[in-house]
Amino acid sequence: MSFLSATGKRLTGKRLVTVTLACLALCVIVGVIAPLVGVSTGRDGRAFEWLGFGAFDPASPVHPLVSVRLPRVLASLLVGAALSASGCALQGWLRNPLADPFTLGISSGSSLAAVLAIRLGLERLIGGWGIGAAALVGAVGTLLLVERLARVGRNLPPATVVLAGVTISMFCSAASVLIQYTSDFTDVSHMLAWMMGSLDAVRLVSVEYAAVPIGVALVVLVAFGRELNALAAGPDAAASLGVSVGRAQVAVFALASLLVGAAIALAGPIGFVGLIVPHTLRAIIGPDHRALLPASIFGGAILLVLCDTLARTVIAPAHLPTGAVTAVLGGPFFVGILVRQKRRAALWGRA
Repeated sequence: MSFLSATGKRLTGKRLVTVTLACLALCVIVGVIAPLVGVSTGRDGRAFEWLGFGAFDPASPVHPLVSVRLPRVLASLLVGAALSASGCALQGWLRNPLADPFTLGISSGSSLAAVLAIRLGLERLIGGWGIGAAALVGAVGTLLLVERLARVGRNLPPATVVLAGVTISMFCSAASVLIQYTSDFTDVSHMLAWMMGSLDAVRLVSVEYAAVPIGVALVVLVAFGRELNALAAGPDAAASLGVSVGRAQVAVFALASLLVGAAIALAGPIGFVGLIVPHTLRAIIGPDHRALLPASIFGGAILLVLCDTLARTVIAPAHLPTGAVTAVLGGPFFVGILVRQKRRAALWGRA
């Protein structure tokens, strides 16, 4: 099976390397510049503009570049890469440009577990990582439940997976609202702040814990590029190419869920990254997942770093939730995809 890019060029080894290195170079540039941009406030209330290393506030014992910005940028790189890669894999497997971790209920299940952990006081009992651990467990539990509901024999039909995911997502969202309704004001404030998706409280130790599962899952998922190409053509075509359809579907779903769970555990639910980046890059470099997956990894990292930089500078010294910034960008994009799909369906109907 051959896969052509949006410009009609066949994917070659040289082109794969060129695309990957270009995305990597841009990601490195953004990752280096982002920590140097921002605003901090000294003890006397004055705002200090930080662009480059420069002089720093002598009243501050720790440079904000190291204590605040560097952890946020590193977390943004990890979370953006994880969400974008999972969205790319799910869109290819389900053959649906609107598929993403939120559509399949993974994010909602993870959020429900985190909200429940806050309600039960798990953070007070075992420390700040308790909510993140609960979110990861919630993602895994949602994966198992959706997989159980959607399975037909040895396969996971895309339409059934989406239906099961939407059903679980609605249930988890309703349960989260019910838990908030029965909680006190302090817990509700904490829940709402967490569910907006923010990197305010991220520290280097949290980034270190999340880097291992996210890094391993990304490497393994990239290795499934050929299988994703086959699955994107349909289960029958994939089977004719020697792909074990059932095993590949389960592996892709499990890897995507692990990425989403680890990302939410680190930063909370941040939407639209898994929708915007893969869809945009697919139109630019083509549908071949051998190039699309690495490009989506770096593209997602770049997008979230830029969004987080806006979140911490646009109303500085106050910070916006990073998830709110991605939602502002992603909402119109989502509507645009729907309009495009509607026009395409109308053209097909006339034909």
